[in-house]
Amino acid sequence: MALLSGRGNRHRSDTAPMVAARRRLLDAGVFDPVAQALAAAIDPEAAVVVDAGAGTGRYLAAVLDAAPRAVGIGLDLSKYCARAVARAHPRAIAVVADLWEPIPVADGTADAVLSVFAPRNVAETVRMLAPDGRWLLVTPNPGHLHEVREPLGMLEIGADKLDRLHADLTAGGLQVRGSTPLTATALLDAEQLADLAGMGPAGFHRTEDELHAAAQALTAAAEALPVTLDVTLTVAVPAAN
Repeated sequence: MALLSGRGNRHRSDTAPMVAARRRLLDAGVFDPVAQALAAAIDPEAAVVVDAGAGTGRYLAAVLDAAPRAVGIGLDLSKYCARAVARAHPRAIAVVADLWEPIPVADGTADAVLSVFAPRNVAETVRMLAPDGRWLLVTPNPGHLHEVREPLGMLEIGADKLDRLHADLTAGGLQVRGSTPLTATALLDAEQLADLAGMGPAGFHRTEDELHAAAQALTAAAEALPVTLDVTLTVAVPAAN
């Protein structure tokens, strides 16, 4: 089921081609290590899981499989993401919502909140979290996709990104319970490299032809290119815990 907020917003949301590109990569298992880490970190007794910036719902579905009593609420600004989330798992519902506005989830009801490569509204997340809830955040490290970021026109990652995240969490009344690096290597062909760039902000700034040309150039010497996944899974809880 998908719900619409009925309100306009000033932010750009993922387009249908961007969501399709993300789904192809996720279906190919490229980001399975991230999904597995999230599933391992969830409390199996969780009853309500909110995925803030849910994308296709793939990560939410992995967590719901590991928490068999839970209902999942996938929040995303994109109606195309919401449609994907609504089909991602039998216990998932989708809500089109701007994460920078008040989020339509009741105070203290979320046993877990997921933020996976997504914007983070600390105040709203603290409000939603149950007293013993946990916030699971996946953020890229400087080495993430380093082989292809520049040639594919992808955003750079600041060296202090993780430190700034932890400072924001602490300032917002949260305690960092754990911070686990996760690295893996994916072998991607030209089509997958184009999808990798096209599913993110580069999809707004470069045409499909430009992305495919850049991806073909990267694989001119071989059919596929090893690409590094380098992220950190941070677990934060209300400071009173």
